Amino acid sequence: MAKPVPPRPAGAAGPASGASVSPAVQRLVVRYAKRGKMRFASHRDVARAVERGVRRAGLPIAYSAGFTPHPKISYAGGAPTGVASEAEYLTLALTSEQNPGTVGERLNAVLPDGIEVIDVTQEVAGAGGVLEASMWQVVLPGVAAGTAERAVAGFLAQAEAPVERLTDKGVRRLDARSAVVEILVLPGGSAGAGIDAPGERRAAVTSGEECAILRMVVLHMAPAVRPDDVLTALSAGHGIAPSAPPLITRVSQGQPRELTATVAP
Repeated sequence: MAKPVPPRPAGAAGPASGASVSPAVQRLVVRYAKRGKMRFASHRDVARAVERGVRRAGLPIAYSAGFTPHPKISYAGGAPTGVASEAEYLTLALTSEQNPGTVGERLNAVLPDGIEVIDVTQEVAGAGGVLEASMWQVVLPGVAAGTAERAVAGFLAQAEAPVERLTDKGVRRLDARSAVVEILVLPGGSAGAGIDAPGERRAAVTSGEECAILRMVVLHMAPAVRPDDVLTALSAGHGIAPSAPPLITRVSQGQPRELTATVAP
Protein backbone atom coordinates (compact mmCIF):
# COMPACT_ATOMS: atom_id res chain seq x y z
CA MET A 1 0.00 0.00 0.00
CA ALA A 2 1.36 3.42 -0.93
CA LYS A 3 2.43 5.68 1.92
CA PRO A 4 -0.12 8.48 2.43
CA VAL A 5 1.04 11.99 1.57
CA PRO A 6 0.64 14.39 4.52
CA PRO A 7 -1.19 17.66 3.89
CA ARG A 8 1.08 20.55 2.88
CA PRO A 9 1.25 23.40 5.41
CA ALA A 10 -0.33 26.66 4.28
CA GLY A 11 2.21 29.07 2.82
CA ALA A 12 4.97 26.48 2.46
CA ALA A 13 7.46 27.21 -0.33
CA GLY A 14 8.41 24.84 -3.11
CA PRO A 15 6.47 22.21 -5.01
CA ALA A 16 4.16 19.84 -3.21
CA SER A 17 5.21 16.22 -2.80
CA GLY A 18 4.42 14.28 -5.94
CA ALA A 19 4.02 17.42 -8.05
CA SER A 20 5.96 17.79 -11.29
CA VAL A 21 9.26 19.59 -10.86
CA SER A 22 10.27 22.32 -13.31
CA PRO A 23 13.76 21.74 -14.71
CA ALA A 24 16.59 24.17 -14.09
CA VAL A 25 17.43 26.24 -17.17
CA GLN A 26 20.02 28.58 -15.63
CA ARG A 27 22.72 28.28 -12.99
CA LEU A 28 24.09 31.41 -11.37
CA VAL A 29 27.25 31.62 -9.24
CA VAL A 30 26.89 34.03 -6.34
CA ARG A 31 29.89 35.48 -4.51
CA TYR A 32 28.91 36.85 -1.13
CA ALA A 33 30.56 38.26 1.98
CA LYS A 34 30.08 37.12 5.58
CA ARG A 35 30.88 40.01 7.92
CA GLY A 36 30.37 41.31 11.42
CA LYS A 37 28.29 39.14 13.72
CA MET A 38 27.41 36.81 10.83
CA ARG A 39 30.94 35.39 10.95
CA PHE A 40 29.79 33.55 14.09
CA ALA A 41 26.89 31.92 12.22
CA SER A 42 27.24 28.25 11.34
CA HIS A 43 27.08 27.06 7.75
CA ARG A 44 23.56 25.74 8.42
CA ASP A 45 22.45 29.14 9.74
CA VAL A 46 23.86 30.89 6.67
CA ALA A 47 22.15 28.36 4.38
CA ARG A 48 18.81 28.98 6.11
CA ALA A 49 19.24 32.74 5.73
CA VAL A 50 20.01 32.33 2.03
CA GLU A 51 16.99 30.08 1.45
CA ARG A 52 14.73 32.60 3.17
CA GLY A 53 16.30 35.35 1.06
CA VAL A 54 15.71 33.43 -2.16
CA ARG A 55 12.03 32.96 -1.24
CA ARG A 56 11.55 36.58 -0.19
CA ALA A 57 13.26 37.81 -3.37
CA GLY A 58 10.80 35.76 -5.43
CA LEU A 59 13.50 33.99 -7.42
CA PRO A 60 12.35 31.01 -9.54
CA ILE A 61 14.51 28.49 -7.71
CA ALA A 62 14.46 24.90 -8.93
CA TYR A 63 13.60 22.12 -6.48
CA SER A 64 14.76 18.55 -6.14
CA ALA A 65 12.31 15.73 -6.85
CA GLY A 66 11.07 13.31 -4.22
CA PHE A 67 8.93 13.27 -1.12
CA THR A 68 10.62 16.30 0.49
CA PRO A 69 11.76 18.69 -2.28
CA HIS A 70 14.65 21.03 -1.44
CA PRO A 71 15.75 24.20 -3.22
CA LYS A 72 18.70 23.57 -5.52
CA ILE A 73 21.32 25.73 -3.85
CA SER A 74 24.84 24.33 -3.66
CA TYR A 75 27.70 25.77 -1.62
CA ALA A 76 31.45 25.73 -2.15
CA GLY A 77 33.52 25.03 0.98
CA GLY A 78 32.38 27.57 3.52
CA ALA A 79 34.65 29.52 5.85
CA PRO A 80 34.80 28.09 9.41
CA THR A 81 32.46 29.47 12.06
CA GLY A 82 33.98 32.59 13.62
CA VAL A 83 35.80 33.57 10.43
CA ALA A 84 34.81 36.50 8.22
CA SER A 85 34.93 36.22 4.46
CA GLU A 86 34.80 38.39 1.37
CA ALA A 87 34.71 35.37 -0.95
CA GLU A 88 32.04 32.79 -0.19
CA TYR A 89 30.37 31.07 -3.15
CA LEU A 90 27.05 29.37 -3.83
CA THR A 91 25.22 28.29 -6.98
CA LEU A 92 21.52 28.85 -7.66
CA ALA A 93 19.61 26.63 -10.10
CA LEU A 94 16.72 28.62 -11.59
CA THR A 95 13.73 27.50 -13.65
CA SER A 96 13.69 30.63 -15.83
CA GLU A 97 16.38 32.96 -17.17
CA GLN A 98 17.21 35.91 -14.93
CA ASN A 99 19.54 38.88 -15.23
CA PRO A 100 22.50 38.17 -12.89
CA GLY A 101 22.80 41.78 -11.76
CA THR A 102 19.10 41.97 -10.93
CA VAL A 103 19.33 38.73 -8.94
CA GLY A 104 22.11 40.25 -6.83
CA GLU A 105 20.09 43.40 -6.16
CA ARG A 106 16.98 41.42 -5.18
CA LEU A 107 18.95 39.23 -2.80
CA ASN A 108 20.74 42.14 -1.14
CA ALA A 109 17.38 43.80 -0.50
CA VAL A 110 16.23 40.88 1.68
CA LEU A 111 19.34 39.19 3.12
CA PRO A 112 20.20 39.90 6.78
CA ASP A 113 22.87 42.38 7.82
CA GLY A 114 26.28 40.74 7.60
CA ILE A 115 25.57 38.79 4.40
CA GLU A 116 26.11 40.80 1.23
CA VAL A 117 26.09 39.64 -2.38
CA ILE A 118 29.21 40.97 -4.10
CA ASP A 119 28.81 39.51 -7.57
CA VAL A 120 26.51 37.21 -9.55
CA THR A 121 27.69 35.53 -12.76
CA GLN A 122 26.47 32.91 -15.17
CA GLU A 123 28.00 29.50 -14.45
CA VAL A 124 30.47 28.49 -17.14
CA ALA A 125 30.24 24.86 -18.21
CA GLY A 126 33.42 22.89 -17.55
CA ALA A 127 34.85 25.52 -15.20
CA GLY A 128 34.62 23.34 -12.09
CA GLY A 129 37.55 22.89 -9.75
CA VAL A 130 38.88 26.44 -10.06
CA LEU A 131 38.62 27.12 -6.32
CA GLU A 132 41.76 25.22 -5.36
CA ALA A 133 43.08 27.60 -2.69
CA SER A 134 42.11 30.54 -0.50
CA MET A 135 43.89 33.76 0.36
CA TRP A 136 43.45 34.64 4.03
CA GLN A 137 44.24 37.80 5.96
CA VAL A 138 44.98 37.51 9.68
CA VAL A 139 45.19 40.47 12.06
CA LEU A 140 47.32 39.69 15.14
CA PRO A 141 46.65 42.29 17.89
CA GLY A 142 49.64 43.10 20.09
CA VAL A 143 52.16 41.32 17.82
CA ALA A 144 55.01 43.41 16.41
CA ALA A 145 55.72 43.16 12.69
CA GLY A 146 59.32 42.11 13.35
CA THR A 147 58.20 39.27 15.60
CA ALA A 148 55.75 38.10 12.95
CA GLU A 149 58.39 38.25 10.21
CA ARG A 150 60.77 36.07 12.21
CA ALA A 151 58.01 33.59 12.98
CA VAL A 152 56.95 33.39 9.33
CA ALA A 153 60.54 32.86 8.19
CA GLY A 154 60.96 30.03 10.68
CA PHE A 155 57.67 28.46 9.66
CA LEU A 156 58.50 28.53 5.94
CA ALA A 157 61.92 26.98 6.62
CA GLN A 158 60.28 23.88 8.13
CA ALA A 159 59.70 20.73 6.11
CA GLU A 160 56.53 20.14 8.10
CA ALA A 161 54.58 21.74 10.94
CA PRO A 162 52.47 19.14 12.74
CA VAL A 163 49.51 20.47 14.73
CA GLU A 164 46.54 18.88 16.44
CA ARG A 165 42.91 19.93 16.18
CA LEU A 166 40.05 18.65 18.31
CA THR A 167 37.14 17.52 16.09
CA ASP A 168 33.83 15.72 16.65
CA LYS A 169 35.67 12.48 15.88
CA GLY A 170 38.52 13.15 18.29
CA VAL A 171 41.96 14.70 17.94
CA ARG A 172 43.16 15.03 14.36
CA ARG A 173 46.83 15.50 13.49
CA LEU A 174 47.60 17.80 10.53
CA ASP A 175 50.65 19.15 8.73
CA ALA A 176 50.01 22.89 8.53
CA ARG A 177 53.14 23.56 6.46
CA SER A 178 52.17 21.34 3.52
CA ALA A 179 49.07 23.41 2.75
CA VAL A 180 50.71 26.85 2.79
CA VAL A 181 51.76 28.11 -0.63
CA GLU A 182 52.76 31.60 0.50
CA ILE A 183 52.68 33.65 3.68
CA LEU A 184 53.99 37.14 4.33
CA VAL A 185 53.68 40.04 6.73
CA LEU A 186 52.09 43.10 5.17
CA PRO A 187 54.36 46.16 5.24
CA GLY A 188 53.49 48.80 7.80
CA GLY A 189 51.23 46.53 9.84
CA SER A 190 49.22 48.70 12.21
CA ALA A 191 45.70 49.37 13.39
CA GLY A 192 45.13 51.33 10.19
CA ALA A 193 45.73 48.46 7.79
CA GLY A 194 43.60 45.53 6.72
CA ILE A 195 40.33 44.60 5.09
CA ASP A 196 38.01 47.53 4.48
CA ALA A 197 34.84 45.64 5.40
CA PRO A 198 32.79 47.80 7.80
CA GLY A 199 33.77 47.29 11.42
CA GLU A 200 36.16 44.41 10.80
CA ARG A 201 39.33 46.22 11.85
CA ARG A 202 37.73 47.76 14.92
CA ALA A 203 36.71 44.30 16.07
CA ALA A 204 40.31 43.10 16.15
CA VAL A 205 42.36 46.08 17.27
CA THR A 206 41.64 48.13 20.36
CA SER A 207 43.27 51.23 21.82
CA GLY A 208 45.38 51.72 18.68
CA GLU A 209 47.82 48.97 19.70
CA GLU A 210 50.37 47.68 17.25
CA CYS A 211 49.38 44.63 15.25
CA ALA A 212 50.92 42.37 12.65
CA ILE A 213 48.89 41.54 9.57
CA LEU A 214 49.54 38.31 7.70
CA ARG A 215 48.46 37.30 4.23
CA MET A 216 48.60 33.60 3.38
CA VAL A 217 47.59 31.38 0.48
CA VAL A 218 46.40 27.98 1.72
CA LEU A 219 45.54 25.01 -0.48
CA HIS A 220 42.16 23.31 -0.20
CA MET A 221 43.19 19.89 1.04
CA ALA A 222 41.62 16.85 2.66
CA PRO A 223 41.72 16.99 5.59
CA ALA A 224 41.38 20.76 5.43
CA VAL A 225 44.12 22.94 6.90
CA ARG A 226 42.65 26.15 8.30
CA PRO A 227 44.34 29.48 9.01
CA ASP A 228 43.97 28.82 12.73
CA ASP A 229 46.01 25.63 12.24
CA VAL A 230 48.79 27.76 10.76
CA LEU A 231 48.47 30.17 13.70
CA THR A 232 48.75 27.21 16.09
CA ALA A 233 52.05 26.26 14.42
CA LEU A 234 53.28 29.87 14.58
CA SER A 235 52.34 30.15 18.25
CA ALA A 236 53.76 26.80 19.35
CA GLY A 237 57.04 26.91 17.51
CA HIS A 238 57.76 30.57 16.89
CA GLY A 239 56.46 32.61 19.82
CA ILE A 240 53.45 34.36 18.27
CA ALA A 241 51.18 35.42 21.16
CA PRO A 242 48.36 37.83 20.20
CA SER A 243 46.89 39.98 22.97
CA ALA A 244 43.35 39.28 21.72
CA PRO A 245 41.75 36.70 19.44
CA PRO A 246 43.05 37.13 15.87
CA LEU A 247 40.65 38.37 13.23
CA ILE A 248 40.69 36.02 10.24
CA THR A 249 39.15 36.98 6.91
CA ARG A 250 39.03 35.05 3.65
CA VAL A 251 39.98 37.59 0.99
CA SER A 252 39.55 35.51 -2.17
CA GLN A 253 39.48 32.02 -3.65
CA GLY A 254 40.91 30.68 -6.88
CA GLN A 255 43.96 28.99 -8.36
CA PRO A 256 47.13 28.98 -6.21
CA ARG A 257 49.29 30.70 -8.84
CA GLU A 258 46.81 33.52 -9.34
CA LEU A 259 46.38 34.07 -5.61
CA THR A 260 50.12 34.03 -4.93
CA ALA A 261 50.60 36.73 -7.58
CA THR A 262 48.19 39.03 -5.70
CA VAL A 263 49.03 38.13 -2.09
CA ALA A 264 50.92 41.42 -1.62
CA PRO A 265 48.49 44.39 -1.78
